[in-house]
Amino acid sequence: MRSTGRLATSLVGAALLLGGVTLPAASHSTSPGEAHVLVFSKTAGFRHDSIPDGVAALKELGATDGFTVHATEDASAFTPANLRRYDAVVFLSTTGDVLDDTQQRAFEDYIHRGGGYVGIHAAADTEYDWPFYGGLAGAYFQSHPAIQPATVDVEDHAHPATSGLPRSWIRTDEWYNYRSNPRDRAHVLASLDESSYTGGTMRGDHPIAWCQDYQGGRAFYTGGGHTKESYADPVFRRHLVGGILYAVGEIQADCRPENGYRPLFDGSSLDGWRQAGPGSFTLDDDGTLTSSGGMGLLWYAASGFSSYSLKLDWKMASASGDDNSGVFVGFPPSDDPWSAVNNGYEIQIDATDVPEKTTGSVYGFRSADLKKRDRALNPPGEWNTYEIRVEGERLRLWLNGVKINDFTNTDPARSLRDGHLGLQNHGTGDQVSFRDVRIKELPVKGS
Repeated sequence: MRSTGRLATSLVGAALLLGGVTLPAASHSTSPGEAHVLVFSKTAGFRHDSIPDGVAALKELGATDGFTVHATEDASAFTPANLRRYDAVVFLSTTGDVLDDTQQRAFEDYIHRGGGYVGIHAAADTEYDWPFYGGLAGAYFQSHPAIQPATVDVEDHAHPATSGLPRSWIRTDEWYNYRSNPRDRAHVLASLDESSYTGGTMRGDHPIAWCQDYQGGRAFYTGGGHTKESYADPVFRRHLVGGILYAVGEIQADCRPENGYRPLFDGSSLDGWRQAGPGSFTLDDDGTLTSSGGMGLLWYAASGFSSYSLKLDWKMASASGDDNSGVFVGFPPSDDPWSAVNNGYEIQIDATDVPEKTTGSVYGFRSADLKKRDRALNPPGEWNTYEIRVEGERLRLWLNGVKINDFTNTDPARSLRDGHLGLQNHGTGDQVSFRDVRIKELPVKGS
C-alpha cells in the first residue's frame, strides 16, 4: 500500500459523489508514486454539517499535495478488491455503526496488508462494538463541552502532521473527551491544555492527535474538525495533509508509544550544554538548533549516562543532502571535540558517504542496514527521528521507528558503559538542524 516515490504536486481532483463512489480505472495512478485516498463520511448517528466542507478541503489538498481523493458515503465500497485501490482510508466524522460484518472484515484485511487509516473528529464516535476499529482509532468519544478556544500543546515536532505547528497552537473547535487515554498504545502528537478551556475531563493528560503502527497498517487520528471553519484554516489543513502523507506511507515517522523521557534540549534553553571546539549552533525561534562551522561539538556537560534511550529529531538543510553531522555517545568530558572522536562513537548523519560513514552508521565501524535505512529515511528538508539505545556495550539505532543498526563495542578505550552525549557541527557549508533532544534512563544491566 505504501508509495515508493515522492508524490506528484499537481493532480486532477476526483469528482465528489455523496452517497456513492466512482471507482477509478484499473490502473489508478496517473503518475508514478501518486497516492489514492478514499474519504468515507457515512453517519448512523449525529451528522456534522461540516462534512461537505471537509470533503471539499481534502479534495483541494490532494490536488496540491499529490494525492487523489475519492469520496463516498456508500459502505459497499468496503470490499477487498476496491480497498486495494487506495493507499489510505479517511473516516471523516463518521458516527455510529457504519459497516456490516463483511465490510469490517474487508477493512481489517486491508489494514493487515499495510493500508493506512486517518480518523478525523467523530471518527472516534464510530463502531463502538468493533474492537479492531477501537484499537485502530486509538480511543472512543465520551463527551464534549461547548465549542470554545483552547491551547493545543504540540508534543512531537518531527511528525509531518505537527512539524509545522507552533509549540502552543490556539484554536477554536469542539474538544472531545475520550473514554480512555491512548498514550500507552499510541504515539501522542499533541494534547490539550485543560487549564485553557472548560469541560476537559481527562485529568490533565488529554491527547488530541496521535499516530500508531497498528496490526500491519498505519493510523493517524486528530480530534479537530468539528467546525466548518476548521477546513478553511490553513494551519489545520496542513495538519490534515501531514497525517494523510504519513498514512499513505509517503513520509516516515516514529509512531511507537513514547513515555518516560525527559528533555535535555526542549527548544528554549541550552542549560547544561557546552560548545567544544570551533563553530557553533544557532538556536532558532522555532526551537531548532542548526549547526554552523566547525569541526566542533555541542555536548551535554551537566551529566554523563550509562544506560539509556536517547531520542532526537534532525533534518538536513541542503536540497542535495550533502550535509554532515552526527550524534556522539560514550565519550569522557572534554572541551576538545577530538576526544569524542577518539574515545566515543558517532551515529552519522551524511547522505553521500560510503556505507560505514553514511546516515545511520556507527561512523567507521558498522554500516546501517541500508535497505531498511533507505525505506525509513525522509529526504533533506524533512524531519527524521533517531532513537539511540545504549545498554552495556550494546548500541542499537532506530530511524523513524525502524531498527537499522545493532553494534557491540569491544574496545575498552571506547566503552559505552559511561559517557557523555554531543551533537557535531562538522564544518563550513554543513548545516543540520536538531530538535527535541530527550532521554530515558534505563536499568543498568550487569557485566
